[in-house]
Amino acid sequence: MRIPLIAPSEPSLKQLFPRKGGGGGHGGGSSGKGGSGSSSGSKGGSGSSSGSKGGSGSSSGGKGGSSGSSSSGKSQSIPLSGSTGGKKTATTYGSGGGRAVTIPAGQPFAGRTSGGGTRGQVYGTSTYGSGYPGLAAGSVLGRGFPFIFWPVVWGGGLGLGGAYLHDHEYGSPTNASRPGGALTQATFTSNSTNSTFWVVADNATVSALITTIYDNCTLGSNSSTAPTPFSGNASQAQPEQVIQYYRASSVALALDGYNDTAKLTNPNATDVPLPSWMDTQLEGCLNATIAASVPLVSAADMRWQPPVGIIGLVWLLSLA
Repeated sequence: MRIPLIAPSEPSLKQLFPRKGGGGGHGGGSSGKGGSGSSSGSKGGSGSSSGSKGGSGSSSGGKGGSSGSSSSGKSQSIPLSGSTGGKKTATTYGSGGGRAVTIPAGQPFAGRTSGGGTRGQVYGTSTYGSGYPGLAAGSVLGRGFPFIFWPVVWGGGLGLGGAYLHDHEYGSPTNASRPGGALTQATFTSNSTNSTFWVVADNATVSALITTIYDNCTLGSNSSTAPTPFSGNASQAQPEQVIQYYRASSVALALDGYNDTAKLTNPNATDVPLPSWMDTQLEGCLNATIAASVPLVSAADMRWQPPVGIIGLVWLLSLA
């Protein structure tokens, strides 16, 4: 996917530069909040469409496609649930960063690193396991959590795809202990073509992105206003429909009707071109807005804090 230039909303938000696979224009959708698709102010001209395909085997490649830009947005603090190491909030449009820490013994995924990922590192590719800074795509097995959040998991068994798509160490899509809560999905439709996009991520992230996408993109009337529980069933987004991963594969953007079935068994397969009927304006706006606003944990919060229950247990033992 072609990666646009994104203008920062505040000094701490670093500019995201195009990856291998092409640059991009500055077009974008105008605000269409309310779901009717009517605009309340244009955000620029049309973004450029088409683009050369980038590589699919590492986080530096990307699928060719359209471009666009999100408007700058105001940072908002998003409450986090689940196994976050005591980190209670993430921030939309925040810069992330800070020092990575090692998850201590007695906690889920002890010994792995957590945190340190920045806004400029959120882009992956269309390949599962992409978006991990410095690591090649194609696997999430045994990896740390540069953005705190766990990778998306796909439902179904090994018969429905390669083993790399079905790493069960992160539990099922309904596992509420994942940072941000269980996986959910949002639908975003075009107001001009028969294009339907899905965003899959933890509940806190999807809720936040619904707001920022409505603020920045022109949408059709059937677009989601609230997250829907994600289980990976056949009526929901599937791994072969993903056109872009973000934030260490913890967020997926998928296109209904797109089928890159070779990726089900081979993460290094050449990407299937994006269809000509796709709304490139909406795709570009979604891509840019997700990258610019997906919630990140700030540098100030990058320290491991034991859950309150553990603190209470230690205190009780000290009284014994």
